[in-house]
Amino acid sequence: MKAWQLTAHGEPSNVLALRDLPDPVPGPGEVLVRSEGFGLNYADVMAVKGLYRDAPAPPFIIGYETVGRVEQCGAGVPAGLLGKRVLGMTRFGGYAQLACTDHRAVAEIPDNMGLGEALAMATQGATAWYMSMIAAPLQTGHRVLVHSAAGGVGQLLTQIAVRQRCEVYAVAGGKEKMDYLRSLGAHHVIDRSQSDYSEQLQRLLGKEKLDVSFNAVGGTTFKKDMKLLGSGGKVVLFGGAERGSGAAFGTLRFVWNMGLVIPIFLMMQSKSIIGVNMLRMSEHRPVLVGACMQGALAAMQEGWLTPKVHPLFRAQELPQALQLLGSGKSIGKVAVSW
Repeated sequence: MKAWQLTAHGEPSNVLALRDLPDPVPGPGEVLVRSEGFGLNYADVMAVKGLYRDAPAPPFIIGYETVGRVEQCGAGVPAGLLGKRVLGMTRFGGYAQLACTDHRAVAEIPDNMGLGEALAMATQGATAWYMSMIAAPLQTGHRVLVHSAAGGVGQLLTQIAVRQRCEVYAVAGGKEKMDYLRSLGAHHVIDRSQSDYSEQLQRLLGKEKLDVSFNAVGGTTFKKDMKLLGSGGKVVLFGGAERGSGAAFGTLRFVWNMGLVIPIFLMMQSKSIIGVNMLRMSEHRPVLVGACMQGALAAMQEGWLTPKVHPLFRAQELPQALQLLGSGKSIGKVAVSW
């Protein structure tokens, strides 16, 4: 099979190589999927830079999701999956023409479902569904902050929060993203490229406080969000985009900027911090992850969850696709077709 391998850490154009590699063999409980294409996630950008702790040492194949047909079934897998078109989540290995995945973390999809739309419901769809429906269930009237709201996860969180009749404060950068977020129904759009988002948010909130913050940025934004949070409120951390440097100093600065959290103060203020890492979830709770993916897919098929997908990249254009995702200029899902 052909697959993109990460050979070292650095810029995508310098460290990714398209190679011929042995076909993987599905183990017990796994299916082998012949891929039509795969999706990109911000964790991929971090892995290329050497900033993703769960990633193995190079060389290895990145990638957390694939769409294709089940070509082989391992021991213990229902035979009915053979030949089915599926959306699957992978623990790395996604940037390949063949990928193995736990059969409990796949969902059958119709032939007429678009590749990019389907991939938007994998890692990002499952993440958004888990956070907004299970980890921090959104309720009518909640004041909800969404960071990176025009990104793959953010666009879905924004739509779910609007659907749940929350007051939505959506943060992104640039006029195009502001217009897009307004089209999704966000009540307040905050352009972080114009001035500090927390100052803009404080003016909008007045004397009110946030109920939930979905934070994919970390660093300095964490402390700011905690100050804006009301009693019973939750900060849901699911990324660290502010950690831009692979140098040791950059990592230390990122951690320092997060500040010190003293548990008893959380109790006294009745505030919660929830961490979400869907890679770990897929390892230990694949059934739950599969259910979240199914929930997001069902919402899309019902017509109220509508992911925006960047025009598909060809397989040979993967470095450019990662460069775009890492630049922060993309809107919605970024995906690659074989």
